[in-house]
Amino acid sequence: MQVVLLAGGLGSRLAEETVRVPKPMVEVAGRPIILHVMDVYSHWGHHDFIVACGFKAMMMKAFFQGLHLLNNDFTIALGNGEMTLAPSATTDWRVSVVDTGLNTMTGGRLKRLRPWLHDTTFMVTYSDGVANIDIDALLAFHRSHGRLATVSAVQPPARFGNLELTGDKVSAFTEKVHSQETWINGGFFVFEPGIFDYLSGDEEPLEQAPLTRLAEDGELFAYRHADFWHPMDTVRDRDHLERLAGTATPPWLNFPVRDLAPKPLELAHA
Repeated sequence: MQVVLLAGGLGSRLAEETVRVPKPMVEVAGRPIILHVMDVYSHWGHHDFIVACGFKAMMMKAFFQGLHLLNNDFTIALGNGEMTLAPSATTDWRVSVVDTGLNTMTGGRLKRLRPWLHDTTFMVTYSDGVANIDIDALLAFHRSHGRLATVSAVQPPARFGNLELTGDKVSAFTEKVHSQETWINGGFFVFEPGIFDYLSGDEEPLEQAPLTRLAEDGELFAYRHADFWHPMDTVRDRDHLERLAGTATPPWLNFPVRDLAPKPLELAHA
């Protein structure tokens, strides 16, 4: 199945890094974050990617053009440039890199990819957020409700300490509280081709009018993913993911026991 990676934004909250490279190419454990996202899909057998780039698009294209070389060892004759590859890694990915415009919003980027997509179910996600999501279960859930769109609902990472107060007295302090009642858009969408009827142009973010209209029409359902999910929006996020990547198995590749019957959650309004 084709997987669209939204990779064209400016990444202004990560400006320390994005002055040099596009946000999806900011490295975690020596590899661009976008490759870690692709690893998740690849684990579940999905290897056909379309990268919707924009900001620093030429850098993104050059990276993927040279990725086969970077993934393998080689010998080069400096006199004439003749090169012999000694394959050291096997990556059977097919990657299309498409410049969808510098200032195009996410809805517009997706709309511009219509000619690149087959007339069947496809997946979309952000190129700067990782999760140990069960893609097989996500697809099964999408097929079970039979509507146009599925969004993965995730719980945001805890960032702030919690104070429990008795009057003015602090009775308890919990360093990082993770609300079990809060669900947000975590990407990892599944769409039917009918989604393009809800997309209007370059100026429209996918997350606003299109998803709102889908919800109002009863065409948007949410797959609850209550396990690991983390975006890379700030330097702090990058550093946190860097630490996690140093573990034996990064948490976004440590997949949980499959939930065979996820409970549908219809979104009445986005």
